[in-house]
Amino acid sequence: MHDIAEPIDMVHISESLIRRFDRSGPRYTSYPTADRFVDNFSSEHYITALAKRQQNVSLPDYSVYVHLPYCQSLCYFCACNKIITQDTTRSAAYVQTVLKELQLLEPHLGQNRLTGQLHLGGGTPTFLQHEELQLLVQGIRSQFDFAPDAELGIEIDPRTVAKNRLEQLAAIGFNRTSFGVQDFDSAVQAAINRIQPLEMVARAMDASRAAGFQSINTDLIYGLPKQSLDSFEQTVTALVALRPDRIALYNYAHLPQRFKAQRLIHADDLPSADERLQIFLMAAQRLLDAGYEYIGLDHFALPDDELNKARLDKSLHRNFQGYTTRANSDLIGLGVSAIGKVGQTHIQNQRSLNAYTEQINAGQLATFRGHVMHNEDVLREELIMTLMCSMPIDFHDYYQRYGIHLTQRFADELAALRPYVEADLLELDADHMQVTAKGRLFVRAISMEFDQYLRQSTTATYSKLI
Repeated sequence: MHDIAEPIDMVHISESLIRRFDRSGPRYTSYPTADRFVDNFSSEHYITALAKRQQNVSLPDYSVYVHLPYCQSLCYFCACNKIITQDTTRSAAYVQTVLKELQLLEPHLGQNRLTGQLHLGGGTPTFLQHEELQLLVQGIRSQFDFAPDAELGIEIDPRTVAKNRLEQLAAIGFNRTSFGVQDFDSAVQAAINRIQPLEMVARAMDASRAAGFQSINTDLIYGLPKQSLDSFEQTVTALVALRPDRIALYNYAHLPQRFKAQRLIHADDLPSADERLQIFLMAAQRLLDAGYEYIGLDHFALPDDELNKARLDKSLHRNFQGYTTRANSDLIGLGVSAIGKVGQTHIQNQRSLNAYTEQINAGQLATFRGHVMHNEDVLREELIMTLMCSMPIDFHDYYQRYGIHLTQRFADELAALRPYVEADLLELDADHMQVTAKGRLFVRAISMEFDQYLRQSTTATYSKLI
């Protein structure tokens, strides 16, 4: 079977191959995906899942995510759940609401609360004042037992931090940061209403390293307005010179019918489909040439980064935070619209700040919708997440654990995968299935064959592979 350590080579991935398999589909940060969660779901389902967790002989670690929705300015490309305001006092009340939510959860968390990961996302987490972030993290630490090697990550808008702020974040305990870069070109930045020169990002990254942050992630987006092959090549060249540990190369999905802010982007300014493809292939190859390893989907990391080590030792995992080294953790989501997963139960909080705040202040968990997985979900989730992490699937192992002959149970799905086998994107025989090196670029399309929910209608609009 294929060696997962084999590097991908974009040079040998033809444009015709990409066009052939460039489908729209989920990113699989969960299965079922969040658009399949049901409204007929209450906080009792959540509490029941937490109670069942305590019955496990070997408890998984906790992972905690907090959604902080506030931003001082609107980025036109953004599809996140956010609140634009110049009133910096609003976040103080929000922090108190999140801490109340945690107090409501506390009786159900159990005795063993070992925690390996905390991530603050948004919005802009650094919208919060230092004292507010300090209070929030102290409150979380009071309820969870963080492991000595726990990852404490925070998303940072480089326009909102200076050297002293990054030192404060490190003092609170954060050891990983993620900077939204998007593009360094001034015309692109003006078109998306996010002005942050290269020098600003470089200073923030230097200050992060000086403050002791262990890992720096940066986000790039291709397909933005005013973007060209030449301009984005300059952005990639400048970014790799800064040497962040991880780089995410996201594809901009222009969906103005769903995201109001995107209506401020002129469609005529967007690169064509052909230009977008050329930009992606160039950028991916530049990252590989610069020594980054392709983790999967749109993620790259330096060879000694934990994500790449997890890819090589087959411990890579995927959840609502993307690729992670913390496999099988129970994820507690706090804050408006936050998503969590405990055992086989997915939970999402209210997406409206008013509704979220009202429920918490009424002494109720802010549960909005969710999904309790059944046996078929569990089986398909394992298959999809294994494929998404480009790990081998041993049919005999599945038979030993589930008593299921995968070749019989999923005969139709495996037959549908023959084109991927013929294109050398997937290896498939009587005993194993394995995504190949160049097939890792197509894991979303391959995984979709096992998603039974795609046979049902949905209001969700999925992005394309490229």
